[in-house]
Amino acid sequence: MKPVIIIGTGVAAYTLAREFRKLDTETPLVLITEDDGRSYPKPMLSNALAKGKTADQIAMFDAEVMAEKLDADILTYTSVDEINIDSNELVLSDGKSLAYASLVLAVGASPIRIPFEGDAADDVLSVNNLMDYAQFRDKLTDAKRVAIIGPGLIGCEFANDLLNIGIAASVIGPSTLPMDALLPKPIAEQLKSTLGNAGVDWHFETSAQIINHSGSGYDITLTTGETLYADVVISAVGLRANTDLASSAGLTVNRGIITDDSLQTSKTNVYALGDCAEVCGHNLLYIAPIMAAAKALAKTLAGEPTQVNYPAMPVAVKTPSYPLITAPPALGAIGEWTFETAESGFGIKALFVDKNDQLLGFVLSGDTISEKSALAKQLPALLNA
Repeated sequence: MKPVIIIGTGVAAYTLAREFRKLDTETPLVLITEDDGRSYPKPMLSNALAKGKTADQIAMFDAEVMAEKLDADILTYTSVDEINIDSNELVLSDGKSLAYASLVLAVGASPIRIPFEGDAADDVLSVNNLMDYAQFRDKLTDAKRVAIIGPGLIGCEFANDLLNIGIAASVIGPSTLPMDALLPKPIAEQLKSTLGNAGVDWHFETSAQIINHSGSGYDITLTTGETLYADVVISAVGLRANTDLASSAGLTVNRGIITDDSLQTSKTNVYALGDCAEVCGHNLLYIAPIMAAAKALAKTLAGEPTQVNYPAMPVAVKTPSYPLITAPPALGAIGEWTFETAESGFGIKALFVDKNDQLLGFVLSGDTISEKSALAKQLPALLNA
């Protein structure tokens, strides 16, 4: 019997494998990964410092244990060089071919790389997996200041996490406010002031241009001409779906690997899941969509064709100095924001409503985050099959 093959061993891949095994204990299952295949909660990477966690402590199970739990073959340190759609075969990095009955691409997303000038440009770190985190944590030994390139969600989470262990953070970006793509202006301004008062050194309306070695650390020259010093430099400017393998196989790609609401790509029996997938126009780089999609796809792979539904899925931002829950309106939504300050004075409730007073999105901060559940029930579904 030909196996179901999943390329990847991240949260999406392992969640799918577990859900599939609940429904089908007979079909052979193979997972292929370029790394060591350890199972771990990826969202923890941006707040693990304050919890005192090493990479090994974040990891839950190694590949051998996961293979036993899933009754699966897990091929570690193995890449897929080619997908042959016509013959339903993969060509692996060792030259071997592997046939599949169904194939799932759960290949994730990679950090966007900005080309910097300077003799230390290659020293800029990104933290997107356990090995990245281990390297980052090692670099923090004796560090007093970290420069974070990117004032978005991940950049703000890392800045807060560093503050919690006594390391100062300089955050650099071309925007005028932090998380400006996700937050309305009044809340972004409060985030800026709150983290600023806690010790974040903001550098807005500029970009890092040149990064040179300077003693044991780095000098970062900004486009404004200002130079900052930091012991460690990390880039948190965002992720881009890994679509090269899919594209080379002839699958349709856009921001991610395009799928329908059953997670099927443009080719029969080939599916995409997680950060690499663009499901009916949605490329959602969060955990909740992965959970919903994995459960639906597991049923499909087990012989029960199932479409995925995406309910409203508010995102909790890991900035404990200024708690945030964001459920922004869909792109192009027509309406306006209303704002209400928390009774305590700490935090703002922002509601986005249309002309019929229908709630289309919200952002909660500070002491208003307790209203998340009640408001989420009022939001329309993101994808309703």
